[in-house]
Amino acid sequence: MKHHLPLLFIFFFVSCQSTAQKVVQPVFITDTVRHDTDDPAIWINPADPAKSLVIGTDKDQDGGLYVFDLKGKIVREVHDLKRPDNVDVAYGLILGGKPTDIAVTTERFTHKLRIFSLPDMKPVDNGGLDMFVGDTGEGFRDLMGIAVYKNPKGILYAMVGRKSGPTDGSYIGQYQLEDDGVGQIKATLIRKFGQYSGKKEIESIAVDNELGFVYYSDEGVGVRKYYADPEKGSQELALFAKTGFAEDHEGISIYKTGPKTGFILVSDQGANQFHIFKREGEPGNPNEHKLVKIVKVAAQVSDGSDVTNVPLGKQFPHGLFVVMSEGKTFHYYRWEDIIK
Repeated sequence: MKHHLPLLFIFFFVSCQSTAQKVVQPVFITDTVRHDTDDPAIWINPADPAKSLVIGTDKDQDGGLYVFDLKGKIVREVHDLKRPDNVDVAYGLILGGKPTDIAVTTERFTHKLRIFSLPDMKPVDNGGLDMFVGDTGEGFRDLMGIAVYKNPKGILYAMVGRKSGPTDGSYIGQYQLEDDGVGQIKATLIRKFGQYSGKKEIESIAVDNELGFVYYSDEGVGVRKYYADPEKGSQELALFAKTGFAEDHEGISIYKTGPKTGFILVSDQGANQFHIFKREGEPGNPNEHKLVKIVKVAAQVSDGSDVTNVPLGKQFPHGLFVVMSEGKTFHYYRWEDIIK
């Protein structure tokens, strides 16, 4: 006797298979770090983009920064950092009269920014830059998120977040970074800005240098958007990505397809996927960021991420998307695999 499966069951089975096939697989998975990966940043080698590097944090009280090549192999390490959380890179800061690329990371347990020259990873911060001096309250000085912004005049700023803080619109600290006169970096507080729901914490921060916006994840609430230039004011421009997330809003990264177009990718940590929004917003409303698609990735419980549209050799002809994953690693994805 033949048994015919109901059409509804067949549809469900095929649908599940199709969904499973849509999990994007990485091209490379990095070597493991000692403790716990958290956030990556991509440094573009100006002489040869195919020799670019990825800097990743190892989040522990005995943590560090790891530098990987484009195949995920460790090429350099910086140890003895006190729980480095997030990391970002900037290009061409004048130090000692020379343009210097830098990696900036937050050191939670010392309440300091740590800054290293690239690609040699030499400290250029006089041992660390104190943040949120004078602030009181549990977690108000425990550093987490970091993003670096260079304005059209070439002034460099660090956007610094913390594990907890005030809910009165002064959660993020914006510090100007510059030469202290002897080839090291000093930091000057310019403003505090940014709403905080008080529900969980704010970790991921991303800056769109070309359009002049800063975004950060208010976990469990959404993504908040502000002007990066302090002269334009501290009013909130948008709160988006408010629905459809399984758990925390985490890593934010921005892929640019043109001067004003592209995508904002936000990690849906609890679902191992990324929500992708329009960078340019909608016609007549650049602050209305609609969902384009959701992409599942093989990376598990992802915190931080970074992306570039610069071709990085034959393996990444349309750019690289780097994602933190459980298992002490980072995953490398081709951009075309993410957006197809």
